[in-house]
Amino acid sequence: MEEGAAYPYWKRVLSQLGFLVAIGEYITLIGSVIKATLRRPPAFILILQQLYDIGVASLPVVAFTGFSTGLVLAAQSVYQLSDKGLASVTGLMVAKAMMTELGPVLTAFMVTGRVGAAMCAELGTMRVTEQVEALQSMAVNPNRYLLAPRFISGILMMPLLTVFSVVMGVLGGYLIAVYYFGMAPNTYMDPIPLQTTYFDFFTGVIKGLVFGMIIMTVACFKGMRTSGGAAGVGRSTTSSVVITYCLVLLINFFMTVALNVLHDKLSRWL
Repeated sequence: MEEGAAYPYWKRVLSQLGFLVAIGEYITLIGSVIKATLRRPPAFILILQQLYDIGVASLPVVAFTGFSTGLVLAAQSVYQLSDKGLASVTGLMVAKAMMTELGPVLTAFMVTGRVGAAMCAELGTMRVTEQVEALQSMAVNPNRYLLAPRFISGILMMPLLTVFSVVMGVLGGYLIAVYYFGMAPNTYMDPIPLQTTYFDFFTGVIKGLVFGMIIMTVACFKGMRTSGGAAGVGRSTTSSVVITYCLVLLINFFMTVALNVLHDKLSRWL
């Protein structure tokens, strides 16, 4: 009876230790990739291929996501604010929301689903078929050959994709506000450059940069730790997407608070 009562407790302890070990391995992997990159940068052709796969190939889905989000934001703004005489702030609301929150988060979600999942499945397949061990047997560092190009490309492309998503969102809001609701173009566009600041823009860019790091590191980490054949690849891919989504939402909250607090303090000092 005592052993049966103690077993769940020790099982919980071991599961918590396993979680801590996974975090340690995750941080160690990031450090190893950075060290391998600084010691000997990966070939430019590998980075160029990943830049295309992560950035250029993601443009259609990011454009559709940003455009449709701008449509919805503008429509809801007009419906909710027109009877209060505030419909003129529609463009500003769309631009602010896309720059600071929806642009970075939705772009991260789309890139995770399109790139992160495929990346994790590719690396997981290479791991279970022992292709990673084959690279090591040929004196090729997997961190530099497989992971570093993905890390670098993801960090470079995510801020650019975020900006592209913001532009498409503002464009979508403009089209529906002007051509469907009959708003004057100047009424939609004029408040945007007057009321948006560099802080709003750089908030989205910084979030895109951090989200790119999260997407690439989690996908590569889960892919390189895959075991158990085809079923293991599926489990790793699913868990990488779920973990990335949760981290993006959680870190987005902390970054929003931290950046705004930092901005307020700097504004007082300056």
